[in-house]
Amino acid sequence: MGNMMKFKQLGKTGISVSEICLGTMTWGQQNSEAEAHQQLDYAWEQGINFLDTAEMYPVPPNGETQGRTESYIGSWLAARGKRDDVIIATKVAGRGERNGITWLRPLPIRLDKRNITAALEASLQRLGTDYVDLYQLHWPDRVTPLFGGTEYVHAPDPQDVPIEETLGVLGELVASGKVRAIGLSNETPWGVMQFLRAAEKLGLPRVASIQNAYSVVNRTFEPGLSEIALREDVGLLPYSSLGGGTLSGKYIGGARPAGARMTISARFTRYSSAQGERAIERYVALAREHGIDPCQMALAYVAGKPFVTATIIGATSLAQLKTDIDGFGLVLPPEVLAGIEAIHTDSPNPCP
Repeated sequence: MGNMMKFKQLGKTGISVSEICLGTMTWGQQNSEAEAHQQLDYAWEQGINFLDTAEMYPVPPNGETQGRTESYIGSWLAARGKRDDVIIATKVAGRGERNGITWLRPLPIRLDKRNITAALEASLQRLGTDYVDLYQLHWPDRVTPLFGGTEYVHAPDPQDVPIEETLGVLGELVASGKVRAIGLSNETPWGVMQFLRAAEKLGLPRVASIQNAYSVVNRTFEPGLSEIALREDVGLLPYSSLGGGTLSGKYIGGARPAGARMTISARFTRYSSAQGERAIERYVALAREHGIDPCQMALAYVAGKPFVTATIIGATSLAQLKTDIDGFGLVLPPEVLAGIEAIHTDSPNPCP
């Protein structure tokens, strides 16, 4: 498989990334350092050169474990000496008080110079490196529909940090060599266009990517953002392509396997609504009817989209990681794609 790995350009940056990006948010909570290193070794052997992390990982976030994920990556990089061969993406947390994330730095937590500079320095220290390849804003400073919200509530706040100001700080970090490229996450069409406009107007770095949720049960990226991704070369790095693991079918009928994410934390309610569960059952049944692993069907569907640069996969076991990676060689037959569209028409975006 390693030799068959496909690579794509990250926006207009000239940085080449594997079409699979290894997600890391369980490391330090559900996964030990040794398990994290095992996953990294396996991913590397398969040709994956792209890792995604964040200053606030692992998830569920709390003050005691915060930063562990980056530290585990740092210890692997130090042990293997692979820093210059690996593309590392990390994130600075957006406005913290609204999400109850208050322990990262002295309040207020905003996307301003004080916060972003401190966040990057701390991430670099934990990762044991002097630069990150892709630095992403984890979520916007302003009020937007986040993590399962669908309705935009117009609530401008005089304390919102202007996009131009945030981009100016990122521009300084790029100029200093500590950041190679910048990206957005959990962003809206308006937000992406504002960043692009500000970059053009002020001669600042252009965002290279956007990391939003995208899966068969959440295609909210498609109506507005997919056109921006393709026309502006701001590729999607989709997360939750397996719907937090629900699209594997392991939670069907209220099952809660030991050690699984939904069993450990009640936080992930995005995929457990009645309509979500019904749609998930149908997608899993469709995959099985065609003799395809449900995880592999879900991932192959996402990876096949022209607006996707690299699909983020996260696994808590090597067996899951292997299954997920093997799903990327899969080309879904027309009847499976037709089956997916039929379910989508019947039950659009049940897990936004």
